[in-house]
Amino acid sequence: MTHLPNRRRRFLLNSAAWCTSSLLAPLAAHAQTRPFDPGPADGWRVFELTTKVEPINSGAATTVWIPIPSVEAPDWIRPMGNLWQGNATTVREWHDPVQGAGLIEASWDAGCPAPTLEITSRVATRDRAVDLAHPGRAPALDAATRALYTRPTRMAPLDGIVGKTARSITAGAHGDLAKARAIYEWIVENTQRNPKVRGCGLGDIRFMLETGDLSGKCADLSALFTGLARAAGLPARDVYGIRVADSRFGYHSLGKSGDVSGAQHCRAEVWLEEFGWVPVDPADVRKVVLEERPGLTLASPVVAAARKTLFGAWEMNWVAYNTAQDLALPGGPTLPFLMYPQGRCGSTMLDSLSADTFAYDIRARELKSML
Repeated sequence: MTHLPNRRRRFLLNSAAWCTSSLLAPLAAHAQTRPFDPGPADGWRVFELTTKVEPINSGAATTVWIPIPSVEAPDWIRPMGNLWQGNATTVREWHDPVQGAGLIEASWDAGCPAPTLEITSRVATRDRAVDLAHPGRAPALDAATRALYTRPTRMAPLDGIVGKTARSITAGAHGDLAKARAIYEWIVENTQRNPKVRGCGLGDIRFMLETGDLSGKCADLSALFTGLARAAGLPARDVYGIRVADSRFGYHSLGKSGDVSGAQHCRAEVWLEEFGWVPVDPADVRKVVLEERPGLTLASPVVAAARKTLFGAWEMNWVAYNTAQDLALPGGPTLPFLMYPQGRCGSTMLDSLSADTFAYDIRARELKSML
């Protein structure tokens, strides 16, 4: 794909499939009282995600790395391409050759008075659910993929207390489905969402287990699931993304909550031999407990419904960026994960969670005219 003269990238709409009404079927209507049971029959939705970054001008050369939707699965998410505009000296789209994470890298020469870049991405999503009551036989996971998603990471080693905890949780569980469910239920029972944690958390699960502080946000609780699953011998991965719309199932806490700029959210997947990749989200169960309304507990019906659903299903009012961990940015540092815009001014990395040093705005809209 070539760059246009003004450094804009055309959307990837060259597949005839995007023009068929069978692929982008009309959405069914859902009342607010409908049980939380998303499924792929609900049809495809197309979202447009626009990220605008304005690094603080300090007179030094500046580079930013902006995540773009890079996860593609034919039954639940399909990136449709990206375009960009701004006054950067250079702009390019880059994809990690091993983990597949995609980003837009832009650089400005020293002295640029007001660096600015706007990136627009389109992606189609469809609610996702795996029928765990009817096992089949998924295609075998290739050796390279299995090795990638069973390896330790800097934040999630698999030995020591992580391995010990995984063995304790899964003792007596027979089969990979039982092991995965045991880990999910243990996390739901033993963790809490901590609203004081910056961003989505760090995912340092060894620290969490060693200190006994099992509170955190989605990057912490999802990483706990992924790390414990890997330590139990199950391929698993974190999926980093962002909420782009309100929930259609009456859960205020599971929508974008107004400003998309702070709506980043991490989920998890585990590979089960009879089902393939299975979506889970223990962090959102704890989010419902804390944020849906005052006084909820795990025994509350609204929480119990989410707990049941989020082992095997995701509502796709959320766009996945990537599944990469310990990601080396091109020409930049290695990050535990890439879920927020990143920037560097001179030799100093900008704080991606501080608007005082690195301002960015993320907006999303649903393109109903394309359905």
